[in-house]
Amino acid sequence: MSLSIRQLKVFEATARLERLTLAADEQALSQSAASQSLKELEQSLGYALFTRLGRELQITDRGEDLLPKVRQVISLLTEIEKPQTSKLEGTLRVAASVTIACYLLPQLTAKFISCHPDVKPEILIGNTGSVIEKLEKGQAQVGLIEGPASPAKLKVTPWLEDDLALFCHPTNPLAKSGFITLDELPKLNWILRESGSGTRNVFDQSVQKAGGKINSVLAMNRQEAIKQSVKADLGIGCLSRLSIREDVESGRLVELSSELDLSRRFSIVTPELSSPLVEAFIHSLLGDAT
Repeated sequence: MSLSIRQLKVFEATARLERLTLAADEQALSQSAASQSLKELEQSLGYALFTRLGRELQITDRGEDLLPKVRQVISLLTEIEKPQTSKLEGTLRVAASVTIACYLLPQLTAKFISCHPDVKPEILIGNTGSVIEKLEKGQAQVGLIEGPASPAKLKVTPWLEDDLALFCHPTNPLAKSGFITLDELPKLNWILRESGSGTRNVFDQSVQKAGGKINSVLAMNRQEAIKQSVKADLGIGCLSRLSIREDVESGRLVELSSELDLSRRFSIVTPELSSPLVEAFIHSLLGDAT
């Protein structure tokens, strides 16, 4: 069996970008040369790495099993090729769920970059499911998520404690009592994050665990849209306390208590093997958590 570094890089780029044309551009190859590299790699291995769906390439199960090993080889090669220096440099691709990206990550990234000015950050924002997907595809080097998750082939490290908060418009009848009972849950109009978000998962699990239920839900994938809808008195919202703090302090929203356990833990998600740059960033994040 004869494998080349170019073949492995074309395979990794195609798996990550999901288009051979994009992989060829990234590797500075013609499309025909990139296609030939993949073909030769598959012939050497004796099995297919991709199946074609229209113009897109979908990685096979055997390709999925091979991908982490190929990324490990490429990462080690990159380290060998770098000048031997203690200076951290390069691109740091971080995928973060919405609350973390809006209220924590900017300050944490700025602090890290101030210590390592040759590092270029790239921030990708999505819900917890999206963050995990980007890590699995190699489109991000580290993920920061809000909800519980146990993704295969990824390492999950507990990070920070957080609490969700229920809230309403100041003129809503619930604002006077400041409390929602389990019996009231199904009678209310709820304005919540979309399915797949960490916030929504924690809320749904808390309601189920408490033996309650909800009926009317308006789902949105933007925190600001949820807050503005609650400010228009369209229903009751549920978001991280971090995201509504200023509105509660100013009186634009009223936080409500309940029988639900809405505590959660933010987590750091990484591949099993991480680069020194990623390890340094994680060390910085965990240091801020203590």
